[in-house]
Amino acid sequence: MSPPRVIQVAVPRPLHTVYDYGVPAELSMPAIGTRLRVPFGRSNTIGICTAIEVETPHKRLKNIQQILDSQPAIPAELMQLAHWMTQYYHHPLGEVLATMLPSAARKGAPFDIDAVDHWCVASTPFAGKRAPAQLACYEYLQANGPSSGSSLVEGGFSRQTLRNLHNKGAIERCEVLTSKQFETPPKANNEQVLAIETINKHHGKYACLLLEGVTGSGKTEVYLRSMAIPLAAQQQVLILVPEIALTPQTLRRFQCRFANVGMLHSNLSDHDRLQTWLKCKSGKISVLIGTRSAIFTPFKSLGLIIVDEEHDSSYKQQDGLRYSARDLSVIRARAHNVPVVLGSATPSLESLYNVQRKRYQRLHLHKRAGGAQMPTYNIIDMRGQTHTDGISLPLERVIKRHLEARGQVLLFLNRRGFAPTLLCAACGWQAHCTACDARLTLHRTPPQLSCHHCGLRLQVPKKCAHCDQTSLLPVGMGTQRTESVAQQLFNDVPIYRIDRDTTRSTKKLAEQFDKINQGKPCIMVGTQMLAKGHHFPDVTLVAILNADAGFLSPDFRAPERTAQLIVQVAGRSGRAVRPGEVWIQSFQPDNPALVSLIQTGYPGFAVAELEQRIKMGMPPAKPMALIRAESVNPQEAISLLNHAKQQFHSIEALGPVPAPLARMSNRSRFQLMLIAETRPQLHKALQQLQIPKIPNKLRWSIDVDPYDSM
Repeated sequence: MSPPRVIQVAVPRPLHTVYDYGVPAELSMPAIGTRLRVPFGRSNTIGICTAIEVETPHKRLKNIQQILDSQPAIPAELMQLAHWMTQYYHHPLGEVLATMLPSAARKGAPFDIDAVDHWCVASTPFAGKRAPAQLACYEYLQANGPSSGSSLVEGGFSRQTLRNLHNKGAIERCEVLTSKQFETPPKANNEQVLAIETINKHHGKYACLLLEGVTGSGKTEVYLRSMAIPLAAQQQVLILVPEIALTPQTLRRFQCRFANVGMLHSNLSDHDRLQTWLKCKSGKISVLIGTRSAIFTPFKSLGLIIVDEEHDSSYKQQDGLRYSARDLSVIRARAHNVPVVLGSATPSLESLYNVQRKRYQRLHLHKRAGGAQMPTYNIIDMRGQTHTDGISLPLERVIKRHLEARGQVLLFLNRRGFAPTLLCAACGWQAHCTACDARLTLHRTPPQLSCHHCGLRLQVPKKCAHCDQTSLLPVGMGTQRTESVAQQLFNDVPIYRIDRDTTRSTKKLAEQFDKINQGKPCIMVGTQMLAKGHHFPDVTLVAILNADAGFLSPDFRAPERTAQLIVQVAGRSGRAVRPGEVWIQSFQPDNPALVSLIQTGYPGFAVAELEQRIKMGMPPAKPMALIRAESVNPQEAISLLNHAKQQFHSIEALGPVPAPLARMSNRSRFQLMLIAETRPQLHKALQQLQIPKIPNKLRWSIDVDPYDSM
């Protein structure tokens, strides 16, 4: 008898191990990275083959049931990345590999690229006098050129007609041809030319380049021109963007220059995501624009990676496998031996620290493209100021002045809803979430109380739950309330509110942007969604209604995040011919962080903030990890973290303490903060961590390089 053929398989379960399986004689040996259907427990699941040579296999083996792929689903480079992530983020390999696959692939969908649904006339002539519908379709394609199947069906031709013509050889499938150079590229200025030349010098070799350019300096144009060399060499380009809302806008810009541009984000169907993933893997897509998870896309020949708005928190996954897509882009660039460009007007302190340590090369764009000037900053001291629902009288006058001058106005408030608190004026009662340690936000459209943490929704009460009085007051400002007061004060111009409540559909968002870009006077009210990458050439005024909240947060990263947000949203102003103004309302106009930002700009602020972090011994100067635990029973979570803390002797362990949001969805949340002198020291301590069997309802996780402590 021949010895049993044994392989190792990683399954998508929260278990830090791989499993031995036998390969029955009727099946060929699978390659590493192949998807397999395997029995696991009382059911079966889809795992990934991680090894085909096992020195000491388990004595009692189950056999694999099915090999799903003829070629590895996870190529060697991504398999290597998965092993690195398992070590770095201390997360089970099976779940890391599952995260890398599109949802449809995790469910076993075949790796078949759909037939092209684009049609043109073939070389075989077609008479078809007895088939008038077929003749009409043939003549239409003859006159109008290649057309998509969906557009032909919308034009009145049936799928059966297309099939009949195809069977007769009269029409054939053809690739979709996207014309290049629909737009005339703007002339690059000297700073842009230098940045492009520097990026091009690193073609074919690894380098991490931090492109720091003021808002409106033309970073996207640098990206577009830097892509020319890898694309001419038949290589592919990956562009990461932080928000789904940005993707269609960015996609149009890139489609005007290049053919075969694809997009990848969570609003696509599972099937469409898989198709895009497969086309990148096969090389059919040359340029991929995607959000965070696009970093796991396989490429036939990757030549360049671009991370736009590299500082943005959206690149950090906040649950499950807590990875940073920005950091992984650097790892992948090194593996492919290609350059990676990290672009931002407000670089993260981590990236600036890497520049200090000569790990990254810094490129500067100090001037706005096209001769536009940077906006001027002004602070309104709100202490004792007369205001209408958060809009002060001085700001009201400034808004009126800009509207009368045919300018557009952007009112920024990073809080959606009508008011963050519903309060009883008689007894002081506040509407709290029953499942979280958080106040319920009052919404007016539709009318409801909503928890922005667990999603609880309640009807708005007519009287106080505590004293039965009807004197309930909305306290504080949200975007709905700001929209309402703007309509009241400026009823002769359109108001556009842009937040997560109004932009669930990218189509609706695009419609709003089309109206705004007509250039007529209007007021935009929005959250941080408006701060990221949008180009509004007619905005001449940006008003930040409440700059204080972020600077007063206990989170050590809050000043950095707040400064980035202020600069980013301020950058929407004065991007064209007309100069822009930024007005900031503050109850603490002498706050040192705010004063530093206004007087020295973001570069000066970042230098001072980084020096402060280094003195405090906080990231990025020292590596950090959080161990989080949550349970219905708070003592279970505390006990687990205390057990973990006793095992850390060579690094600093602070806690356990309640999380800033101590209860969410009826679960008590605690955390243990770990700070080490070096990264190897931190990882060694985490690798040696031993957690005993825990109660079923207790959940715990490790977050390496946490973005926030919520």
